[in-house]
Amino acid sequence: MHKISPEELYRTIGKNVAKYRKAKGLSQLELSLKMGYKSVSVVSGAEVCYRNKHFNLEQLLKIAQILEIELCDLIKS
Repeated sequence: MHKISPEELYRTIGKNVAKYRKAKGLSQLELSLKMGYKSVSVVSGAEVCYRNKHFNLEQLLKIAQILEIELCDLIKS
């Protein structure tokens, strides 16, 4: 395994969330609502690491369950 920075990991996770979300046909808003948020800002910011925003473990678990994928799929580069 090669070493990556936390920022690189956050970017990879954001890209994977976007990829699997789009594959399921969900908008950022739809995913946000299913996660229990009233706004798209959490998902939109974390998908592109805007201002160092990123998903936490609880959010990743919810996303994996909503998208019906394995949690590890979100981390793979």
